[in-house]
Amino acid sequence: MKLLVVDDEEKIRKVILEYAKIEGYEIKEAETGLEAKKYLEEEAFDLVILDIMMPKMDGFTFLKEVQERPPVIVLSARREEMDKLTGFSYGIDDYLTKPFSPKELMARCKAILARTQKVQDRYTYKTMCVDFLSREVTINKTLIPLTPKEFELLSYFIKNKGLAISRDQLLNKIWDYSFFGDERTVDTHIKMLRNHLGIYRDLIQTVRGIGYRYKEYEKE
Repeated sequence: MKLLVVDDEEKIRKVILEYAKIEGYEIKEAETGLEAKKYLEEEAFDLVILDIMMPKMDGFTFLKEVQERPPVIVLSARREEMDKLTGFSYGIDDYLTKPFSPKELMARCKAILARTQKVQDRYTYKTMCVDFLSREVTINKTLIPLTPKEFELLSYFIKNKGLAISRDQLLNKIWDYSFFGDERTVDTHIKMLRNHLGIYRDLIQTVRGIGYRYKEYEKE
């Protein structure tokens, strides 16, 4: 799971980072709402932990401008009821005031991620449907016969949409560190996966000098 922590106080970000690592979360830090907005345009996140009082773009402005976003927990020193109501009116999922318990914050993250993960058990793009639980992929309601490694590659790409992923990363994530293969193994499986995806083969883009990226093109 990947979390975006948005707070202009470095100490708070570091505390959250420390506890999030224990829970196995991947963390990216942003100092302002403007920086967070940019990250969300470039990467996929499962949850945002958001401060309200920040320079350049405060939390409320961020919530107002960024309509398509993952679940949000507001973490703020502002305790007024009106601030909480404003946050919930913008569609936040939880509101925790400072000073806070890092353990409680992680518990709230777990609860929200567990609830929203049910929605993420299936991915749909145009006529392609990927069911992560049954490990089935259909295109135009026709079952696509992917091998286990091909399915794992596709799943990993989808869950990291927009990110350039190196061949080494794919070897480590899909084949794990004990696999004594080389980059040609990745390229061969990508070629087979693209062939199976047919009309959606171009969703997996080659990033020259790095590896590959999964990127949705404009929907019709």
